[in-house]
Amino acid sequence: MSSTDFLLELAIILACLVYGTRKGGVALGLLSGIGLVILVFVFRLSPGKPPVDVILTIIAVVAASATLQASGGLEVVLRGVEKLLRRNPKFISVLAPFTTCGLTMVCGTGHVVYTMLPIIYDVAIRNGIRPERPMAASAVASQMGIVASPVSVAMVSLATFLAAIPVEGAAIDFITVLSITIPSTLVGVLIVSIFSGFRSKELDDDKRFQAYIADPDNWKRVYGETAPLEKKQLLPGQWIAMGIFIGAIMVVSMLGAIESLRPVVDGKPLSMVITIQIFMLLAGALIILFTETDPAAIARNDVFRAGMVAVVAVFGVAWMANTVFEANLEDVKIALSGLVEAQPWTYAIALLMVSRLVNSQAAAITAMVPLALSIGVAPGYVIAFAAASYGYFILPTYPSDLAAIQFDLSGTAYRQIPAR
Repeated sequence: MSSTDFLLELAIILACLVYGTRKGGVALGLLSGIGLVILVFVFRLSPGKPPVDVILTIIAVVAASATLQASGGLEVVLRGVEKLLRRNPKFISVLAPFTTCGLTMVCGTGHVVYTMLPIIYDVAIRNGIRPERPMAASAVASQMGIVASPVSVAMVSLATFLAAIPVEGAAIDFITVLSITIPSTLVGVLIVSIFSGFRSKELDDDKRFQAYIADPDNWKRVYGETAPLEKKQLLPGQWIAMGIFIGAIMVVSMLGAIESLRPVVDGKPLSMVITIQIFMLLAGALIILFTETDPAAIARNDVFRAGMVAVVAVFGVAWMANTVFEANLEDVKIALSGLVEAQPWTYAIALLMVSRLVNSQAAAITAMVPLALSIGVAPGYVIAFAAASYGYFILPTYPSDLAAIQFDLSGTAYRQIPAR
């Protein structure tokens, strides 16, 4: 196939990604259908293979996480986090990002940050701390935690792809991947927190802010109190739900670390992909059985909706990308293998740019990791550069960034005071 055809095919992928991202929601995955029609019926490419194992694992993880949210179990963690922040207000610029990152690691989605942002704002503004500092860092940290979460879509996708590429005869297990991504993520969050803690003027020295709150109505708006979660009584079912969910994650981690605990299937220990799917479905089932969770509420909450959007995005984007790269694999290997071998960091740049285009770590990993592995990028580099799948912080267009701006009633998060 000619290089011109390949460039045209890449342009089709890029156009679908850019336009799908602008439309938002499930459009990213659905608009890939247009690309597939053109690639298969016009360019006559053989359809690639959608990542079925990844999709099924995502569905299982999202179902369990959404069941946890529907049960109210997430409030157990949120209340503890709020108590920590209110008792240590002077350190909020460091503590808040670590708490939002930690919540993402536990729940598998950065969207839990929305619940924390009003709390972070309230603690900061009442202690004379510029809200921009902890809020901006917390929004970023909530997304950084995705590649360190054992139940996130992106992490599951990454581990699934790496499991198929043995290194020195042994498969890269789930725990090995996490042992690299978790420490590196926490170090990154610390650096972001320290940097953000010194941003901009102190509130007392900000003349624009002081002029704004001189108006009593504006002062009330800026310093209005958020009702603490610690005053809300938690029900036994909420504690049970959180215990079941955390327990399932611990069991999955233990089975990943101790291969002998898994049953042998066809002469090999049961794959971690199947193991995760089984125990995530089990966690959701036990939460329903042992709490008063309404099953109908599961499909209506934010975690479920965001997860299903991710499923459609991964399905469409990965299928479209795989169709092009499978058809041109040999040419791509010849063109890029030498460059990647000599300059492996170029893969990280490509991953970062794709992530910025698709606004999804899972979609970026699903599109780029199989290609990287097929052209000879060492699995070690793929794991080390996993954090580069978060590139949509470059412009503040992601929902968590926009939420931080909206929840900051002082206006510091977007460097201007709200209109009177």
